[in-house]
Amino acid sequence: MNLLKCSGTNTLTGDLITLKGGSLITQTEPSDKTDAQGSYLAPGFIDLQVNGFAGVDYNSGSTSMEEIARSIQAQFACGVSRFYPTVITGGPAEMLAALRNLNHAMETLPEGFAMEGFHVEGPHISAEDGPRGAHPRQWVRQPDVAEYKRWQDATNGKVKLVTLSPEWPTAPHYIESLVKDGVVISIGHTGANREQIQAAVSAGATLSTHLGNGAHAVLPRHPNYIWEQLAEDRLWADFIVDGIHLSNSFLKTALRAKGIGRSVLVTDASSPAGATPGRYMLGSQEVDLTADNKVVLAGQTRLAGSALRMNTGVSNLMKMCGLSLSDAITMATINPAKVGNISGRQNGLAVGDRADVIEFTLDQESKSIRILNNYIDGKLVYQSHS
Repeated sequence: MNLLKCSGTNTLTGDLITLKGGSLITQTEPSDKTDAQGSYLAPGFIDLQVNGFAGVDYNSGSTSMEEIARSIQAQFACGVSRFYPTVITGGPAEMLAALRNLNHAMETLPEGFAMEGFHVEGPHISAEDGPRGAHPRQWVRQPDVAEYKRWQDATNGKVKLVTLSPEWPTAPHYIESLVKDGVVISIGHTGANREQIQAAVSAGATLSTHLGNGAHAVLPRHPNYIWEQLAEDRLWADFIVDGIHLSNSFLKTALRAKGIGRSVLVTDASSPAGATPGRYMLGSQEVDLTADNKVVLAGQTRLAGSALRMNTGVSNLMKMCGLSLSDAITMATINPAKVGNISGRQNGLAVGDRADVIEFTLDQESKSIRILNNYIDGKLVYQSHS
């Protein structure tokens, strides 16, 4: 049995510690190991929104198991321990095929344990240009509990997070039905007004998906749906912190409004993330990874996910927003576990939590993070050889 044993500075407390455990952390104690003073320990990153990675598209029902395994291994190198593969708006049959394929990967691949569940982003979103983002207009449709049940049948109940727009009249009933099943509901790709947002929150919505994106290019000063979500204290918010999707000033303002305690880092990575510039697929759509690291619909300027890695996102929180390492790590670990209802990951390097631990170095000047080791359930799944 592979046992966890590592020493370093606890990023959440600043203390030099030694961790021990098997599948769970069984012991955390002060350490005086001088050779551990240059490394940091943190819970493994949790990414609630991953459309694909390393050139691999999660939105196709024909993506091979080998390719999915390779994409997960590539995320391990970025410090990710748990993530939600994300299926976006598409035809009903295509979405079901993608979910079945991902579920097969989750149940059969040695790396499948890293898939904590599935995120369905759409198809019940705004059909308008701007809020719709890169989602194909022809497949946007109203909330349908029967369709949701087909998703759950295809995944043995593993759909854990659904993003929708509350502007649909049937949204409150739909939200209530899914929340009863324990599904997290997030507001996103929306043009909803204040009353519709309030109705969604009252029905059980708890999160805003990549707030500040999936929006009109021009909004009224007030009211508008970004302010309404920022002001709603019952909503958490997640953010794509790649230096492309959001400006520094918006991020600083949004984090002050939400507070670190209700803010989450996501990548919204699509297939080109972790790959070289070129053309890739996002479901039925072609996307390009440009030389300046933008993922856009082929031949267009419309963003279609990101090329962000989680360790880079944590670094960007420190560089762009002036966050401490502790706060940046919290947004990538404890907070997504809490809002995503992921058990065993909500206390942060505590005895009894899952032994999902990363060891890394931090360049104090550039804030860049290099993952040295990644342990999941106490087992070493990645080790740097550089």
